[in-house]
Amino acid sequence: MSDSYYRNMHKHRPFKDVESEREDFDISIQPQTTKVPEPNFIPGQGLNNLPYSKDFEAKQDGFKSIIPEEQEKSDIYKMMISGITPRPIAFVSTMDENGNSNLAPMSYFNAVGHNPPTIMISITGGKHEDGWKDTNHNIKTTKEFCVSIISEPFLEAANYTAVDAPADISEWALSGLTQRPSETIKPPHVAESAFSMECTLEHFHELIGDEGKPTHSVVLGRIKRFQVKEFVLDPNDPFKVMTEKLRPMSRLGGITYSRTTQMVEVPRPVWDQVKDTDEVKAALAKGVKKV
Repeated sequence: MSDSYYRNMHKHRPFKDVESEREDFDISIQPQTTKVPEPNFIPGQGLNNLPYSKDFEAKQDGFKSIIPEEQEKSDIYKMMISGITPRPIAFVSTMDENGNSNLAPMSYFNAVGHNPPTIMISITGGKHEDGWKDTNHNIKTTKEFCVSIISEPFLEAANYTAVDAPADISEWALSGLTQRPSETIKPPHVAESAFSMECTLEHFHELIGDEGKPTHSVVLGRIKRFQVKEFVLDPNDPFKVMTEKLRPMSRLGGITYSRTTQMVEVPRPVWDQVKDTDEVKAALAKGVKKV
């Protein structure tokens, strides 16, 4: 995390004071699947009928055009992490060449393919001698890492591993989380996590910043083994992880995390089934909207 980020945090009231004024974590909320906002959507409709949909109406004006190169890097970081949301979190466990383990959360993360099963993590620079953080240094050196999904029951523990502690301090010990041996690689995964992936390095790419120096490393990892707790698997489909059981956390802007408490199912349209309907013909006849 950038130094400017922490400086900005110190401009605000002490977090404990702010938190004390908020409602308690609501354990009564049970994840549920609801209807979509507009069950009777028709092709060509555009916005649905939510009361705040009007704010999203297409207009030529009302936009602010921002040129990244003209802004402070910390401001671009703030805007990207608050605008590109929600983001899944990679809880990355690695091991250095001497067998020392490291654990850290990364929110530049996602799946990129299933054949071969591949995930992506982007990690910023750090204070290691090669310019990287322990995580990307370890991945580049040993070519192995694990990613565990963070769930509600260990959010605070996972977040604590982001502490800017010296290199000889164990994030595992500070979190109180448990190492579980992996089957295919040396780094352990988080035993409390219900969904972990053992990965080998497929590609390590450096992003070059405006100053001409590496600022991020983009890691592609090939999944060699999934470690999944049976209670999160759908009894009717052993390859489907149930969101309501996994209770995954995601990242929003700043220091904000999000729970997954409501899901909607939206079937994909099948062209052969809709191409001759009056609604599709009318939408195509109307053409593309422009402002």
